[in-house]
Amino acid sequence: MAVRRIVTGHDENGKAIVVSDGETPNVVRPANRPGVEINNLWVLDGSPASVHGPEETTDRQIGLLPPQNGSVFRIIKFPPEKDWIDSVDRDAARQSFASIGAESAAAEAGKAPHPLMHRTETVDYAVCLSGEIYLVLDDSEVLMKAGDSCVQRGTNHAWSNRTDSDCYMMFVLVDGTFD
Repeated sequence: MAVRRIVTGHDENGKAIVVSDGETPNVVRPANRPGVEINNLWVLDGSPASVHGPEETTDRQIGLLPPQNGSVFRIIKFPPEKDWIDSVDRDAARQSFASIGAESAAAEAGKAPHPLMHRTETVDYAVCLSGEIYLVLDDSEVLMKAGDSCVQRGTNHAWSNRTDSDCYMMFVLVDGTFD
């Protein structure tokens, strides 16, 4: 599935227009995550956001985390993990998170329920668009199917696609604090 992004704006007379319409211009494929595609759709550098701000915000390197006081909007393709899950140990997971600017998000070594357990100082809005995926927590997990949503509030977690089909998830990560 190609992810299409439509961005609106205003012309010189204040009339609503489409500024851009096409495939996601910023797609990240993290190291040690075969088939994962992070489609970065929009980034806000702060809040409140100006509705007359820039017409493009993804023309830069975008890591996992949003900017300080900002947010990031993305769609991630999670392919089935059965073909690679056994080859991802904690070091490979840490390298994967480091490749998207979030090495510190990787859970500490030890007996984690999933090798890609991580924690970010964010509030994440998540919606399963297609397929299904498990939200893995420290001692429990929840199956999410198309149409299900989650508000993930800085908890240690991982996403686990145990099916034979891709799962597409929409996320909005909002900068937060553990304080």
